[in-house]
Amino acid sequence: MSNSINPEELTSILIIVLAVMILVLLVLVCAYVIIKVKNKQKKNKEGEIQVNQKSAQSDVRKIAKEYIKESVFKFMEFDKVEDNMIVQKNGNKYLMVIECQGINYDLMSNAEKISVEEGFLQFLNTLRHPIQIYIQTRTVNLSDSINNYAKKINEIKVKLDNMVANYEKKREMGGYPAERLQRDFYEITKQRNLYEYAKDVMQDTQRVSQNKNVLNKKYYIIIPCYPGDIESGNFDKEEIKNLAFSELYTKAQSIIRTLAACEISGRILNSNELVDILYVAYNRDEAEDYGVDKALKGGFYELYSTAPDVLDKKMRELSMQIEQKALALANEKVLQARSKKEQEAIAMEENMEKTTRERAKEILDENEQYIGRKTAKRAKQILEEEENTKEGGGSANAKKEEQKTTRRTRTSRAK
Repeated sequence: MSNSINPEELTSILIIVLAVMILVLLVLVCAYVIIKVKNKQKKNKEGEIQVNQKSAQSDVRKIAKEYIKESVFKFMEFDKVEDNMIVQKNGNKYLMVIECQGINYDLMSNAEKISVEEGFLQFLNTLRHPIQIYIQTRTVNLSDSINNYAKKINEIKVKLDNMVANYEKKREMGGYPAERLQRDFYEITKQRNLYEYAKDVMQDTQRVSQNKNVLNKKYYIIIPCYPGDIESGNFDKEEIKNLAFSELYTKAQSIIRTLAACEISGRILNSNELVDILYVAYNRDEAEDYGVDKALKGGFYELYSTAPDVLDKKMRELSMQIEQKALALANEKVLQARSKKEQEAIAMEENMEKTTRERAKEILDENEQYIGRKTAKRAKQILEEEENTKEGGGSANAKKEEQKTTRRTRTSRAK
C-alpha cells in the first residue's frame, strides 16, 4: 500500500484552504468597514450634540448676562445721592436719613423708664407721615484709630530719644548740679513709662481689631418724600428737588425734637454718610477692610464702576504715541539743523584767513588811486608771497608729518 498523495488531491485541498482564507478575509474586511462607518456616524452625532450644547450654553450666557445686568440695576434701588438725600425712581422719590444715638434702657430707674416710654408714645402720636426704622450691624473697624495712635506713639518715642540724648550730653559735659540731672532723669523715666504704656494699649487694640465678632449697631430713621404729592404746578427738576428737601428737612427736625423727649439724640446725615450706609449695605464683606473713606481717597466716586469704551482707550493711546513720535522727530530735525549750521560755521572759520586776504586785495584795488598803483601792486605781491609761504610751510609740515608716520610704522613692524 502506498502513502503518497495524489497531486490532484493536494491541489484541490490547497484550493479549498485558499478559498476559506479568502472568505475569512472578506468577512474581516466587511466587519472593519461596518465598524468604521458606525464610528463615523457616532462622531458626527457627538459633534452635532456638542454644537447644540455650545449654542445652548451661549444662549444661556446671553440670557444670564442680560438678566444680571437688569437685576443689578433693580437691586440698587436708588439713582444717586445728592444734597443729603437719596434719589429714587428717577426723581419721583427722595429719602432723608436720621441717625439716632441709643440709650441703655435696662440701667435706668423706674421713673426714668416711665419718662422714656411717655416720650416715645408722644413721638408715635405726633407722626403724620410714614417712616422706616433701619438697623445696620457693622464690624468695628479700628484701622483709622490704630494709625492715628501709631503716629502719637512715634511722637512720644522721638521726644523720649531727644530727652535721653540731652541728658547724656549734660552728663558728659559736666558742670550741671546733681539736683537738675536727677530731675531730668525723673522726666525721662516718666516719658519712658508713657511710651511703654502706649505700646501696650496699641497692641491690645490691634488684637481687638482682629476679632471679627466685635460688632456695632447703628439705628436710623428713614423719611420718604414723593414730589408728586406736593407738586402743585409746572416745576423743573431743580425746583422739585428743592421742595422735596424743604419738606424732608422740616419732617426730620420735627422727629429730632420729639425724640429728644425720650432722651434720644438724632442728627441728619450728610451725603458722604449716606454713601457710607449704602456702601456697607451692598459691600458688607469688603467694608470691613476697605471702607468708603478709603474708596473716596482712592478716587472712586461711584458705588459701581463701568469700564471705558475700548475704542476711546485705543484712540487715547494712539494720540499719545503720535505725540511722542512727533516730539522725537522734531528733536532729531533740530539737531540736524544745528549740525548743518555748525558745519557752515566751521567752514567759514577755516576759510576766514583766505577770505580775509581776498577781501584785502579787493580793498587795494578799490583804493588804488589813493595809495598809488605801485604801492597797491607791491602790497598785493606781499600778500601773495605770504600766502605762498604759508602754503609751502603747510605742505612742508604735512610732508614732515607723513615722514614721521612712515618711520613709526617701520619701527613698529621691525619690533
